Amino acid sequence: MGLRAAEEPSAATVGPQARAVSADGPVALEARDVYKVFVSHTRRSRRAMTAVRAVNLTVRRGEFLTLIGPSGCGKSTVLNMFAGLTAPTDGAVLQDGQPIRGVNTRGGYITQDDNLLPWRTTLGNVEIALELKGVGRAERTARALAYLDRVGLRGFEHHYPHELSGGMRKRVSIVRTLVDDSVNVILMDEPFGPLDAQTRLVLQDELLRLWQGSGRTVVFVTHDLVEAIALSDRIGIFTRAPGTIKEVREVAIPRPRDVFHIHEAPGFAPVYDAIWADLRAEIASGREADGE
Repeated sequence: MGLRAAEEPSAATVGPQARAVSADGPVALEARDVYKVFVSHTRRSRRAMTAVRAVNLTVRRGEFLTLIGPSGCGKSTVLNMFAGLTAPTDGAVLQDGQPIRGVNTRGGYITQDDNLLPWRTTLGNVEIALELKGVGRAERTARALAYLDRVGLRGFEHHYPHELSGGMRKRVSIVRTLVDDSVNVILMDEPFGPLDAQTRLVLQDELLRLWQGSGRTVVFVTHDLVEAIALSDRIGIFTRAPGTIKEVREVAIPRPRDVFHIHEAPGFAPVYDAIWADLRAEIASGREADGE
């Protein structure tokens, strides 16, 4: 028996579904009716846990799309499937119309941890992606220094990770991904989560400046609704676990955005209220299911 036949949720449990979004522009990433089931084994039993179910999502080329939802709803699982770190149990994930099989070398992945190599300098960490692709020393150094200059890290190129602040290390991890021009999809899993509020705002602003005009596609995961609105063209809202896409909402706030005063932007309040209503319903239903 196939997964759909065995685990297809009823209409009463699924709620409204956001099917693939129609768009005039080309599609960068797509999830088609995706399920992911994790199976654990012990000596006496086999346990299956459905992480995401019937996920349908289309990401337009060049857009900034954010995924948000209750804890444990499967946001990071979907991101990992786009990265090729895990495969769907059923359904398909695609980039540029082609199935993603194995590690997706056409995408860059930025996580909460900076994952810098402690034995390499700031410059060495940024250069490494170009070095692995055979780019000559002079060219990779010039490109790395140009990106470090854009995020205010010139003068720190010979420092090691332990000599940098958390915000500086995060800047290095971001430009290490962006310096490789062949990477046109950037996946970001709560990259600013561990940082203090002031540093988060500064890095949100820098990320938008680096992304705007680049033509790159960004899929960003966060728990912070204000951060999602400040950065995104569209926001995909997940149901509680096992997660599916409840709604995809446009963020009709003109660019360039002022992340420091985003609350004052025309259109902020309506989209905030609509998304919070979606999330609040899922959080409430989760508490009811847990007997709270």
